[in-house]
Amino acid sequence: MVRFMEFAASKAGRRFESYPDLYDWSTTEIASFWETVWDYFRIIHSRRFAKVLDGTDIMTARWFEGARLNFAENLLRHTDDRIAIVSSTEASSPRSISYSNLYAKVARCSAGLKKLGVAEGDRVAGFVPNTPEAIIAMLATTSIGAIWSSCSPDFGFQGVLDRFGQIQPKVLIAADGYQYNGRFHDSIETVRHILDTIPSVERAVMFGNLEPTPEIAFDRGMSWAELLDNENNEIEFAQLPFDHPVYIMYSSGTTGVPKCIVHGAGGTLLQHLKELALHTDLSRNDVITYYTTCGWMMWNWLVSSLAVGATIYIYDGSPSYPSFDTLFKAVEKEKITVFGTSPRFLSACEKNGLIPKDRFDLSSLRTILSTGSPLSTGNFEYVYQNVKADLQLSSISGGTDIISCFLLGNPALPVYPEELQCRGLGMRVDAADDNGKAVINQVGELICSAPFPSRPVMFWDDPDNARYRAAYFEHFPGIWRHGDYVKITDRGGGIIYGRSDATLNPGGVRIGTGEIYGPVESMDEIDDSVVVGQRVGNDVRVVLFVVPSEGVILDEDLKNRIKERIRSQATPRHVPAKILAVNDIPRTLNGKKVEMAVTRTIHGQAVTNKDSLVNPGSLDQYAGLAELQTP
Repeated sequence: MVRFMEFAASKAGRRFESYPDLYDWSTTEIASFWETVWDYFRIIHSRRFAKVLDGTDIMTARWFEGARLNFAENLLRHTDDRIAIVSSTEASSPRSISYSNLYAKVARCSAGLKKLGVAEGDRVAGFVPNTPEAIIAMLATTSIGAIWSSCSPDFGFQGVLDRFGQIQPKVLIAADGYQYNGRFHDSIETVRHILDTIPSVERAVMFGNLEPTPEIAFDRGMSWAELLDNENNEIEFAQLPFDHPVYIMYSSGTTGVPKCIVHGAGGTLLQHLKELALHTDLSRNDVITYYTTCGWMMWNWLVSSLAVGATIYIYDGSPSYPSFDTLFKAVEKEKITVFGTSPRFLSACEKNGLIPKDRFDLSSLRTILSTGSPLSTGNFEYVYQNVKADLQLSSISGGTDIISCFLLGNPALPVYPEELQCRGLGMRVDAADDNGKAVINQVGELICSAPFPSRPVMFWDDPDNARYRAAYFEHFPGIWRHGDYVKITDRGGGIIYGRSDATLNPGGVRIGTGEIYGPVESMDEIDDSVVVGQRVGNDVRVVLFVVPSEGVILDEDLKNRIKERIRSQATPRHVPAKILAVNDIPRTLNGKKVEMAVTRTIHGQAVTNKDSLVNPGSLDQYAGLAELQTP
């Protein structure tokens, strides 16, 4: 970050005294900033841009017009014998792939896909676990100029159909199955069903997650070995415009068919390089991991670490199998320097009594990243007291919508409990009041009021951009409204309070769900929770559902202690009107709580896309609860 600040100062002909000074420049001289990012990271291109930015409307502004580049070429710029990927699963020992070997495999995969007729603009879908084959297939796809889209194999068939069925892929890359929590889950029948239902798929390429060569028991099937069975050693990288589509991502789809969000190659590349190399301080000497599946944007973010030349450690399986120390063992063994996780994992480690610093050599570990939900003060305390005292704990927040972050870490700034260290360079982010005015030290809607290159290129099958505009720009015309509640502090950091579409409004007072989760889930007696608003007459009352820890009964005494904890750590208005025990909390396949699904269920409304949940049966217990029918 400091080196970049010096580089930017020389380009801008001025001096930057601090990060706030650099940030202000990056969000006022926007074109100059992003040109500096391009030059600093020496983006590989065949034609330089004629103009950095044309227009001021976030959705329609054109970026780096005239440029020609290839996403995969920039990720494969290193071709030496350093280790690019270390891969491990529950059922297999780690395997390593060097940068030179990765290039060779991508070259053969690219040639194989071309032989199958894959061309620029075609879609290649991955129904894949988090293994090297997924990365190789993505790089081969994007080297051609085709578009990559992936779901993890724990998606149910309907969830896959709702996603891939919309984008009509030409080729499907899939594994025979995956291992989770000590059990192998077969994917062959789901793949067969996909082929029967999505006629655009001309070939399904299968690889063995546990066995080297799975049996191909259906038409249009071929093995991974067959795809790579050629002598091609060089990659012909298609040179494409800056906004040429590279990824199709999906919204959660818990209240309807998922939105297909299309991201461009150049914007994704620039944002990821900025966030990895500057905000995370990643270099060639680092080993980075993020616990993720191929259906979450953090996989895409992690894989971009190849452009920096770092080593990526990928793990497929349960983070708690056979115990919660699995990933910390990997930190010690693989000398991981940047470890990405979630508040839920950290809370689970704490409740299981894990003290990693006493059991593992974590001397390599420099940074812990966390996203998926807000980090509580208790999470910060647990990390610094029980994991490592001298590391950077960075809570980061953005999303699939921008395939990057609005707020994140900064190695040159201090860490404060609950607080995301800073707004990302080049991202004019604010908390907005009801009138769209930026406020400091007040909770408001998270907005971005200036163009940024990683905005979606478009939504798939949305020719007039009506759904795209409705998703982000209708609340505050021309301004990106992200759907989170945030407070921007006078230090320049931010505190996320949860989704604004899940906001509680008892008595007309807005309450972020995250303000309740922190106090509740820090209690030893509570394993998990979800809080929603229930309509009662013309008002809304707060209802809290909790999963008690093993052996704990939710009696009146515990309810009162929960209420007192919330009252003392938040306000009396945050105290729930009802507290009820459940045995499970509905979550997306990426581990995010789904307040809206619970809200719909308790109001007798249908949840139309349960396949987007990892545990759809959990919703049954919320339907028709007698306790909610009483005042």
